[in-house]
Amino acid sequence: MSTVKQNDTVQVHYTGKLTNGQVFDSSEGREPLEIQLGQGMLIPGFEEGLLDMGVSEKKTITIPVDKAYGEVQDNLFQTINRSELPGEIEPEVGMGLVARNPDGREQQLRIAKVEADTVTLDANHPLAGQDLVFDLELVAIK
Repeated sequence: MSTVKQNDTVQVHYTGKLTNGQVFDSSEGREPLEIQLGQGMLIPGFEEGLLDMGVSEKKTITIPVDKAYGEVQDNLFQTINRSELPGEIEPEVGMGLVARNPDGREQQLRIAKVEADTVTLDANHPLAGQDLVFDLELVAIK
């Protein structure tokens, strides 16, 4: 029986959860995720979890912070004046924003703190600082 090796293209169904069981993403009800391993498109722990799986195999893996989205980095927090936000935005903690970098790329931000005159923005990935749990089912090796 063939098993997943580095650089294989695979199709996988998955459900991603926090360690408290809260689901943050799933392929349920959709086509399976198709990805070529070794291209840096997945977090390292997810790719490692797929290695040596056979078609139709199911397993649950726990991915530690360092093989997921890393620790929360303090240098990715920035406090700005509320007046720098577009006037139609009423900032709330947890609200997502998109900023455009000088080179035109978009950056996802989250509001971490709101005060009378300032807003603290967080550019960390929303799952930074978290261990993650994935239920995997290998659908195909291409």
